[in-house]
Amino acid sequence: MTVAPVPLPALETPGRATRALALLSIVIAALLLMHHVSRLLSTPAALHWWLLPVALLGMCTADFLSGLVHWGADTWGSETMPVLGKRLLHPFRVHHVNPADFLRRHWVDTNGDVATVVAVVLGMAYNIPLETTSGVAALAFVVSLCGTTLPTNQVHQWAHMRRPPRLVRALQRTGVLLSHPQHAMHHEPPYLTNYCIALGWCNPLLVRAHFFPRLERLVTRVTGARPRADEERLAELAKAA
Repeated sequence: MTVAPVPLPALETPGRATRALALLSIVIAALLLMHHVSRLLSTPAALHWWLLPVALLGMCTADFLSGLVHWGADTWGSETMPVLGKRLLHPFRVHHVNPADFLRRHWVDTNGDVATVVAVVLGMAYNIPLETTSGVAALAFVVSLCGTTLPTNQVHQWAHMRRPPRLVRALQRTGVLLSHPQHAMHHEPPYLTNYCIALGWCNPLLVRAHFFPRLERLVTRVTGARPRADEERLAELAKAA
């Protein structure tokens, strides 16, 4: 008798209301981002030489934070946790066991959650005064940070495609965006490298420094928590399939 394989875990397709809210978040985040860019360009300090390094710092910070969130969601906590379990941890756990499931997700579903967070941060950025040089620098950093963070999951999804759009492939080849070969290393045992997915720029440095394995050992030593406990259950499903 043939036993039917256990299907790999997959994310549920969002309903119309959820997708509409995700689309609204994307639109709001994009409009806020454009308005803050306009505010920056209207200030004389926008032409100063230091604006470029501030913007690069914001981009690198976004990439590092994407890795930190990715590592945290892959490694710690349980899917049964309130709010975060379903909205943050579950998608990462499913993706780790069944990466191909990510490719079937609509671009609205892919980018909606990140857009919600970005919209909140950009809304708070209106409290940054532009009358001082430090205020302009702070807003430039936030705009760069949010502008890089907003398409993080889209960049991540492109990195899973064998043939993404032509322009994206060109940016991947030049190292501007996370490439398929670079991100594929994250999905190979022991699954402890290349967590940064906003751009992928920080990955080589963090890998050489053994940053995440060392941080993981530190967390375990301090808290006693066992990393990737939930993933063992999903891995069993993957083996059965």
